[in-house]
Amino acid sequence: MLLFLISHSIFIDTFEIRSYFFPLLKPPTGSPDQWQPDPNAEPKPDPPLRVFMYDLPRRFNVGMINRRDTTETPVTVVDWPPWPENWGLKKQHSVEYWLMGSLIHEGEDGERREVVRVLDPEVADVFFVPFFSSLSFNTHGHIMTDPATEIDRKLQVDVMELLRKSKYWQRSGGRDHVFPLTHPNAFRFLRNQVNRSIQVVVDFGRYPKGMSNLDKDVVSPYVHVVDSFTDDEAQDPYESRSTLLFFRGRTSRKSEGIVRAKMVKILTGYDDVHYERSFATEENIKTSSIGMRSSKFCLHPAGDTPSSCRLFDVIVSHCVPVIVSDQIELPFEEDIDYSQFSLFFSFKEALQPDYMINKLRKFPKEKWTEMWRQLKNISHHYEFQYPPKREDAVNMLWRQVRHKLPKVRLSVHRSRRLKIPDWWHKR
Repeated sequence: MLLFLISHSIFIDTFEIRSYFFPLLKPPTGSPDQWQPDPNAEPKPDPPLRVFMYDLPRRFNVGMINRRDTTETPVTVVDWPPWPENWGLKKQHSVEYWLMGSLIHEGEDGERREVVRVLDPEVADVFFVPFFSSLSFNTHGHIMTDPATEIDRKLQVDVMELLRKSKYWQRSGGRDHVFPLTHPNAFRFLRNQVNRSIQVVVDFGRYPKGMSNLDKDVVSPYVHVVDSFTDDEAQDPYESRSTLLFFRGRTSRKSEGIVRAKMVKILTGYDDVHYERSFATEENIKTSSIGMRSSKFCLHPAGDTPSSCRLFDVIVSHCVPVIVSDQIELPFEEDIDYSQFSLFFSFKEALQPDYMINKLRKFPKEKWTEMWRQLKNISHHYEFQYPPKREDAVNMLWRQVRHKLPKVRLSVHRSRRLKIPDWWHKR
């Protein structure tokens, strides 16, 4: 009789075997709309990245800003110094200062943040080393043969000695430690000792793959040195910018930067093209800013390395970048599509007479205007400021660090069990 009733219930679809024998697997009651996720709901934000910052004496960081201050105690939010107004091009490599400032800043209640400083290293996701290696080079070792370079070398030796005593450095081999190294010569004496760490660099132009690569490192923008174009509200921005293509800067560069010298002949003779050799002085920076703001396209040829500060000066000036570099890596590409507001030419294309200029002259006004709007919408991602603001360059960088964590953890876990390190490279 029981078998008959079960069979009959199945036949008329009033009995659900899974629910009867496994009541915990019962499907949700009500209509599907009552239990399906809302596709229009805003995704829940990730929790802030938890960063432990080493308490280094000021000689490793802000002591280089005010060299008369010989205090050895770590800097606090109370005595955090402003970035000097008259430091010119030193500012372009100041990413280390703004990253440290974001951890010094205590934030406000309810503020949505990409990063939070933790005082307990046991709960940290990553470890930040607040050594201003780029400023150290610019301050102590700008001339390679200067005896003052010994100060730069000594700071590198001292910071590595401190880190090697840390059990958190030892347990990961430094893989979960973050080093800002935006000057090509930053940390140059002991650079190979931080090969495993997360490096914040502006490009990979001078580094072998084993030292820096996209798997573990973060590409940062340079800190722009021109003022941001905050009142760019022209009714017809295309017509208001009279110059077609603008470049003002050094034309004698190393490595792939020799393309700048070759382009002098290519871009000579056009009435609507401004290509001028110039050096970075305070007055010249102001003149370049005016030129970028009055141009439709701004040329960014490779410098000593594939990238340069000029690209980010161009972006905050809302001038559509024309990027000529075969090996450039760009910041924030996991979140930003540069093709929406930039044009790209290979060296071969750029050095072909008339090719690039003809492309720019035929570029549709409507498309250019859309790129201009995109530049206005995304330029805040390239602003370094203290206190940091939501979606600015500092917060974007910490977000990129978070993106590296899965591979960092994989590398740490593998290193703890491998008997022969990096055996796959020896196959």
